[in-house]
Amino acid sequence: MNDRPVENKPKVRFVTITDAHEGQRIDNFLLRELKGVPKSRIYRILRKGEVRVNKARVKPEYKLADGDLVRVPPVTVADRTAPTSVSDGLTAVLENAILYEDAALLVVNKPSGLAVHGGSGISLGLIEALRVIRPQAKFLELVHRLDRDTSGCIMVAKKRSMLKYLQNCLRERQGIVKRYRALVSGQWPKRCKLVVAPLLKISLQSGERMVNVSPEGKKSTTQFDVIKRYTDATLVEARPITGRTHQIRVHALHAGCPLLGDEKYGQPEANRLFKQKGLKRLFLHAASLTFCLPDSEQSITVEAPLEPSLDRLLQGLEVQA
Repeated sequence: MNDRPVENKPKVRFVTITDAHEGQRIDNFLLRELKGVPKSRIYRILRKGEVRVNKARVKPEYKLADGDLVRVPPVTVADRTAPTSVSDGLTAVLENAILYEDAALLVVNKPSGLAVHGGSGISLGLIEALRVIRPQAKFLELVHRLDRDTSGCIMVAKKRSMLKYLQNCLRERQGIVKRYRALVSGQWPKRCKLVVAPLLKISLQSGERMVNVSPEGKKSTTQFDVIKRYTDATLVEARPITGRTHQIRVHALHAGCPLLGDEKYGQPEANRLFKQKGLKRLFLHAASLTFCLPDSEQSITVEAPLEPSLDRLLQGLEVQA
């Protein structure tokens, strides 16, 4: 007699689309439904007609409608590292980090060191943790991103309509204002209020991704305002007008004052000095978000306090006379 357990093989599933996924492309929907399946295979099963919407073949760009019936074929999911639980400690941290919530939107004060999503060897990011913590939520998606070492305000949409609305606001550069706090090395130039410098992504032989100021890069603009000057550092407010990768960090370096605690673009000597003073992370914090909700002219501002270690560091610095 064979006592080995019977494996749970994947079966055909039928998913009825609700307003949470209305307007989403079928290829993106499948990437979410079939986590860990390579994108190339997603397009293959679409091309072969294994995926059906209302019993008909569809192309990858087909946009789902409320009430659509999607046939999801049996596909073995390769990703076995998807989190099924979140530690009590992280759960408490994230529940206490919620700054704003309504029926369609969450704003979270993301801790430094937590990636916004899994990947590249990271199985658990902010969005995966939130989905585990809130299994009743039918839809949770990042509206935008923050670097892993950056803390502060990040928006998570609870409805697809809100995701599309906010991402359109960001794309059109209207309706959303992001303000960051950054501690930079040295004295910020008094006349430097706006840094306009094109940014280009490059990949090193090691596989590390870097961003440089380059004429071949994309147009990028950041507004900087001095908050307080210290003897060997400056606390600034940075407001990115565009939204490029590592924009604030590279623009601060371009201005001659790299961020403290920045292992990628910072000054090693300054980083060592401030590590002795208690700085154990990148000093970049998404301090506030101002936005308008759909069909409302009243703006909402959500603020995220600095973590206590950063506050203590600032209190211990000598203010410039």
